[in-house]
Amino acid sequence: MDLYRHPALRQLKDQQVRYAPPDKRLEQVNRAESLLSEIDSEKSYPYQFICYRILGFRPDSYPGLVLDGADLINDLRRFIEDVSSSTRIDSNAAGEPVLTVDELSQTLKVSTKTINRWRNRGLVSRRFVIGGRTRVGFLKSSVDRFVSDNGSQVERGARFCHLDDAEKELIVCRARRMVQRCGSKPAEVIRRIARKLGRSPETIRYTLRNYDRENPVHAIFGRIVGPVGDGEKATIYQSFRRGVSAEILARRHSKTRTTVYRVINEMRARHILEQRLEFMYNPLFDEPNAEEVILAPPQWQETPSQPGANSGGSAKAPASLPTYLASLYEIHLLTKEQEVYLFRKMNYIKFCAHRLREELDPKKAPSSVLDKIEKLQTEALAAKNQIIRANLRLVVSIAKRHVASASSFDELVSDGNMSLIRAVEKFDFARGNKFSTYASWAIMKNYARSIPGEHHLRDRFVTGHDEMFVATADSRSNEMEYESQVRQMRDSITRILEKLDERERSIIISRFGLNEGEEPHTLEEVGDELGVTKERVRQLEVRAMGKLRQFADEEHIELPED
Repeated sequence: MDLYRHPALRQLKDQQVRYAPPDKRLEQVNRAESLLSEIDSEKSYPYQFICYRILGFRPDSYPGLVLDGADLINDLRRFIEDVSSSTRIDSNAAGEPVLTVDELSQTLKVSTKTINRWRNRGLVSRRFVIGGRTRVGFLKSSVDRFVSDNGSQVERGARFCHLDDAEKELIVCRARRMVQRCGSKPAEVIRRIARKLGRSPETIRYTLRNYDRENPVHAIFGRIVGPVGDGEKATIYQSFRRGVSAEILARRHSKTRTTVYRVINEMRARHILEQRLEFMYNPLFDEPNAEEVILAPPQWQETPSQPGANSGGSAKAPASLPTYLASLYEIHLLTKEQEVYLFRKMNYIKFCAHRLREELDPKKAPSSVLDKIEKLQTEALAAKNQIIRANLRLVVSIAKRHVASASSFDELVSDGNMSLIRAVEKFDFARGNKFSTYASWAIMKNYARSIPGEHHLRDRFVTGHDEMFVATADSRSNEMEYESQVRQMRDSITRILEKLDERERSIIISRFGLNEGEEPHTLEEVGDELGVTKERVRQLEVRAMGKLRQFADEEHIELPED
């Protein structure tokens, strides 16, 4: 496998191995090792400079090449090993002691794995003929240089490894005795044993983990000292939500209660961050007294003696209505003042939750912050549901105007309810419009898309269920309010449509069936009429809708989002 990170260094190695005499190659190896000790991984170096330091001259190849320091360290180490291997120098002829991997392991009192890891961190190795075959070896001068530059790392490695069987048994016995007598936690056991025996905590932890893995029946900590995988975290969290206590989960998964609570908080935080949180920002939210003003109890708050005071009130449901339609008459409608209060409150609460979420770290999520976010989300949902329930009769009153058969009425209501929910998320209360106007347009726009084969607006359908439809009309404080709102909205749309050019206006009218008694047309039908492709119609429609939104903003007309 090619371990060079840059082909220029590999090519340089190949040239020297093929053409340079052995004594020159040995000289180049020494120069490369000297250069390697000076390289900073955070800097970059010209290839011409590298060649000059190794060869003594600057070649013509790669004149503008610059090498990254980290890549250069890797390639120089490979260059030293490969070129030294080609010289086939006997270790006895090296001019100074040469240590094999095993000999160096015993000298520094570390494992051979640690030696190989150090080779990637700057310990220079060469290849010598040792015992009749080519093997990796280390010049004593190279080892001394590495130890001098990395004294603390070498000392820590020496404390970490080379435990004999007696020491391992002593560690296990001490840990078992401490757990049985005092019930000490793993971290405390590891720390006390490390201090008593003069070993690093990593060595003690590694020894106890290996013992528990090899002796699961007699394990000291079970899997307490091991990490918790994502799958196990999900299992713990799901069990906790089903009512299983932390104590039982700790025993079941061989973890401490602290670990279990930490996992639960992490999974709660992840769940919170995965949830979509949309809100309409308002400058009022950043005011110093925003919480006091926005969340203060409203003046129109109902009292037990005056249910529905200052609101649209509820109406008595006509007889023989389906259960769902009859239940709508139990819900009080909202005045414009009440709508503004609820929308402002809902969006402000979401804004507060958003600020807390931005600072949330799943790995270090405190329970108090998670509790507060979840409480805010619950309060925002309560306000949202209150707005939705108060406008369900509006959906029914619009759905009845688009129904073609009794069997499709429930589907239309369900579809309209989804449009209503989306409208609640997108409505900007600060513009001064009433929500029912905005929601009506959003619902009708959705119907224009979902049922293009039906007329956009109808005054009456002969379905055999006229009594039901009349009974479920959206009877707000003024019976004709909805019809008035629709007329006002149509007048506003007609006024801003006049600001479009003729072709754009024609496309919008045809696409949404805005002419009385006209059905919405498809892109292809509009294209055939105008003599352009349906893709061009789509482009013109998007441009026209952008203009309409701009005109609507200028005249403070609330239009729903797409």
